[in-house]
Amino acid sequence: MAPKSRSYQISATPVTIFVHLLAIAITTLVLIWLLHFRHGLALNSFITEKILNVHTLLMVIGFILIGGEAIMAYKTVPGKRNTQKMVHLILHFLALVAIILGIYAAFKFNHESGIPNLLTLHSWLGIITISLFGLQWLFAFFAYVFPGAESSARGNLVPWHTFVGMVIFLLAVCTAEAGLLERFLFLSIGRTQETLIINFTGLLIFLFAASVSLSVLLPRLY
Repeated sequence: MAPKSRSYQISATPVTIFVHLLAIAITTLVLIWLLHFRHGLALNSFITEKILNVHTLLMVIGFILIGGEAIMAYKTVPGKRNTQKMVHLILHFLALVAIILGIYAAFKFNHESGIPNLLTLHSWLGIITISLFGLQWLFAFFAYVFPGAESSARGNLVPWHTFVGMVIFLLAVCTAEAGLLERFLFLSIGRTQETLIINFTGLLIFLFAASVSLSVLLPRLY
């Protein structure tokens, strides 16, 4: 009996291309929102909202978008697996740097605005997500890069590393959605163009997360 055709299989490639387009769209919306409607960006300003804008920008673009691209590195980066692994590690390191700066901006905004820290669900989710992300990155570095675990141990850890990484990524998306809602309620801006931008940003972030998750499940067909 002739082997069954696998022509029905879907490659991860078109999904990753779609994710790239979503990343561009999300970046554009966030920049329009923060620069046009919310006074711009600054870590030092008498307009404290500019400091909060830095937090928003770094968490969306640095944490979620770059983090999503890091997850897809094994499907998007050409070359050997070691090359893909290094790109994966470097992108996640850049995301970690963005996270640290973003947290600094959030605490600085709260301090200068007289707002208590860690008051909302968004902040609680954020601290949990960031702590897990940092621990995951350190664990992966020691297990896969230096000094590196034995080959058999690394192989056994891969499914768990992938699972935990996706949980952290999706938790980051939930945190971002909660942050957008919190910001919208805080601003009390009603039904305006800015409202549409915030809502579409939230929808595109959800679609971005779903597409990244799908790319992980799909094979890379050559």
